[in-house]
Parts: sequence; C-alpha cells; structure tokens
Amino acid sequence: MMILKLHINNKGPFNFILDSGVGLMLITDPKLVDSINISNKRTIKISGLGEGDDYEAYITSPLDVDIPGLVSYDVAAAILKKDHFGLSNYAGMPVHGLLGYEFFNNLVVKIDFTDSTMVVCRPKDIGRFKKGTKIPVVIENRKPYMRANITFPNGIKTHNKLVLDLGAGHPLSLENVIKRNGLPEKFIAANLGVGLTGPINGFISRVKELEIGRYKIKNVITSFPEEKINAGPSEQRDGNLGMEVLKRFSLVIDYPDSCIYLKPGANMNEPFEHDMSGLEYYGTGDNFNRVIISRVEPGSAADEIGLEKDDEIIAINFKRVSSMTLEQIDELFKSRDQRSLLLEIFHDKKLDQVIITLKRRV
Repeated sequence: MMILKLHINNKGPFNFILDSGVGLMLITDPKLVDSINISNKRTIKISGLGEGDDYEAYITSPLDVDIPGLVSYDVAAAILKKDHFGLSNYAGMPVHGLLGYEFFNNLVVKIDFTDSTMVVCRPKDIGRFKKGTKIPVVIENRKPYMRANITFPNGIKTHNKLVLDLGAGHPLSLENVIKRNGLPEKFIAANLGVGLTGPINGFISRVKELEIGRYKIKNVITSFPEEKINAGPSEQRDGNLGMEVLKRFSLVIDYPDSCIYLKPGANMNEPFEHDMSGLEYYGTGDNFNRVIISRVEPGSAADEIGLEKDDEIIAINFKRVSSMTLEQIDELFKSRDQRSLLLEIFHDKKLDQVIITLKRRV
C-alpha cells in the first residue's frame, strides 16, 4: 500500500492509503469525527464488495485537507460509524482512511515504486513525465478504468475492463469468471481481502498472460471472487488491476488527459508467487508489532504442523517479528517452494518451536 501523511482541519498527521479504486475520501477511523471537529454531517448507507450488509457512514461538509505543496478544494469525506476494515491491523501501522479521486482529479501523479517516491504537478507541466507507453483510461463514477487482454490457461482470450486500483494488494482480480468459464484447473480457496461490506471470499489461481498495451506479463496470480459477493449498484467491469502488477512499472497517472504512462522497472519479469504457508495473520498491540494467526488454510503447510487460529508468531528463523514489518513476513512466507523456516509460536499459554516447510499451492 501507498500511505500519505496529511492533516485535516489543522489536526493530525493522519495516515491515509492512496487508493485510486476509491471514489470518495473515506475515513475509516470513527474517532476522527471528534478530533477534526466535524459539525455538519448526514448519514448515508455504503455498499460494495463483501459478504456483509451495507454500512452506515457520515458525509461531511468540505474539509481542509493539508498535504504539503497542495491545496484542497471542496473535499468532503465519508466517515464510517464503525471501523469495519481493520486496516491498521493488516498494515501493521495506524491507518485512518483512504484517499482516492480527489487527489488525482486535477493533478498528474508520477509514482516510482523502486525508491518509494511520488511527484505531482499541474497538467500543463506534464512534459517531463511523458515517458513510457501511453495507455488510455476512462473515468467513470470517480474511478479509472483501462482495457487489458487476458489469456487463460485453457487458451481462452478475453478483452477486459479493469479498475486501476492502487489500493488493491493483489496482482489481478477478475469478477464473474466462475459463472462464465469456471475456474482454471489449479486453484485454492482463499480470503481475498476486505471490501466495503466485509470479507471477500473466493479462489486464487493464475492466468497465462496479461497484456497491457505492448506489455505481456506471464503467469499472473489472479483472484476470483465468489459470485455471491454483494457488489452493490457498481458500474459494469470485469475486475481490477492491483499493486503487485503496477509496482513493476514506473507509473504516471493523468486523469485530466484520461491516460496513464507505464515504463517497466527492473522487477518487470520477476515471477509471481502467492503465500506458501497457508497462514493469514494480522498485527495487534500498541505498536501493531504482535502477529496473530487469524486463519489456517486446511491442507496447507501450516495446517500440517498443527498451527491454529489465535496462535501468536513470536519469531521466524530466530528473528523476532516485532522487529519486522508485515510485508517482510509476507515475503518470507512466499519466498521459495520447499524452504524450511523455524517458527517460535505462543500456543496454549506456552512457547513452541516448529519447522514449517513452505509448499507452493498455486
């Protein structure tokens, strides 16, 4: 995720995920209602991907959003009455909300993932950013859509309308595929993340090729949400393109000219890997530096050695997880098929040491 520090109504700083898949600025921490002195607010219902019911949120009057070097105009926000996302736990640091369309609408935004920098400019000054392949996008309902060709393992080719989604951690997600074509032969069941109305369940597999402009990306890990998810009254689309693909490029986003520019990075051709442990976990505690297992995939490497929900991971290969980020832990658990890791686990009120042998599942 890309996280920006910003102030709201002269209070903060607050951490917001930069998320091009969000049409309205969303404050996920209800405590901000009081701290940023919101007086005028009305209640609305929010619907979206996820299994649960619609959520209630406040809509604010325009806020003063302060990001150094930028001036905000008429930026209102939705504030969840209850934090249904738990983004801080999954990020391993405090996260207060999501910033989307309002940030991109009147700016050109250049993102370099290799050194974690972002540069913005006015559209008239875009000249120095025009490097790479220009890809058309269409802005609908405050979200950017692009076209891509996908080849499935069975040879079927499709032309797809995808959301350009900086807030999605996966490489690629495709909707309504199961109903039309079924799943690829090799797949696993998985929790695909958290949508606006709760957890998104589905399956993870691979597509043979993803073609964006002149770039062809092979064997892409792909999420396939179940059909029963509550998609709400959203616009027609085939899925979304997430960070695991986008971070392989230097990316320029230009809403005013309805396009993006892609320039391949050094990691362009690295293979895609998914978690090989079968563990899902989150950060908790005062500094989000305790790691608790929230789910163990049946039949996975973690299941085979007896790890269970609510076990706490204390250390991996003698390195305490309190000194690691969740991303670093993720990378370890998808590092290499048949790799053995020594885990120190707090289970049933005592410490255990177990060896997990990673197993490529997809």
